Amino acid sequence: MIAESIAILPIIKVNSQGSFAQTDMLAAEEPLEIRLEYGETENRQTQNVSVTMRTPGNDAELATGFLFTEGIIKNSTDVAEASHCFIACAENKENVIQVSLKPGIVPNLRNSERNFYTTSSCGVCGKGSINAIRTVSEHSSFIENNNSIDAQTLISLPQILENSQEVFADTGGLHASALFTTDGQLLIVREDVGRHNALDKLIGAALTNNQLPLNNRVLLLSGRASFELVQKAVMAGINIIAAVGAPSTLAVQLAEEFNVTLVGFLRNQRFNIYTAAHRITNTIQNTPEL
Repeated sequence: MIAESIAILPIIKVNSQGSFAQTDMLAAEEPLEIRLEYGETENRQTQNVSVTMRTPGNDAELATGFLFTEGIIKNSTDVAEASHCFIACAENKENVIQVSLKPGIVPNLRNSERNFYTTSSCGVCGKGSINAIRTVSEHSSFIENNNSIDAQTLISLPQILENSQEVFADTGGLHASALFTTDGQLLIVREDVGRHNALDKLIGAALTNNQLPLNNRVLLLSGRASFELVQKAVMAGINIIAAVGAPSTLAVQLAEEFNVTLVGFLRNQRFNIYTAAHRITNTIQNTPEL
């Protein structure tokens, strides 16, 4: 994946000593069209579902993860195959992926009331309303699981993630989503120019390997925690989300609604707990003096 995720370009580097011709490694960004094939064997139909700007690599995971977190498919058993389109699409075949559902599986396209167009900085642009993305998942009922993580273990996670971000180390231009055990073991890392794509890739990988629900895992986000990312995590049954950056107000509201532990500003040996603090153990409570 690393080779296709990086582009090497000529640049002019300027500093106090002058200007120099060099090369620089940039994170690749290309469009990916996600197509859905479904219907009975004798009456198959194909529908374009989404175009997203992403970093090439793990495209099948991205497509299946996206379809799952949008509530279009229910689980991995719905999918017969997910692969790049080589025959039907002569142009940009590496940038078109088709997810074929098993005969008899009916996708839930009711929430897809607009054409999906997702840029690398916006995961919910164009959706008709917040209600349209409150999709129902059979895994959200597992949120009540009372797993927990030690505060010091939580503090150690960003450095573990940073050490594993191979493409970010070369380019400095990617977001990451990582899945950990509650004792701090790194399980899955996915990177992308789009934070929502990185999470869809991660959830797609877990979905493909029949690991859902992820109610005994910890999700770490390399950037901020937005509504769309919390929504995707809830779809997968995740109940502890930590972000290096800030959460949004809607992210906090959604986390509270589903009893998800949401942590923000996890960096420099500190963090803020916004919801469901009972899952973070061994914190020292200090009462301010009046």
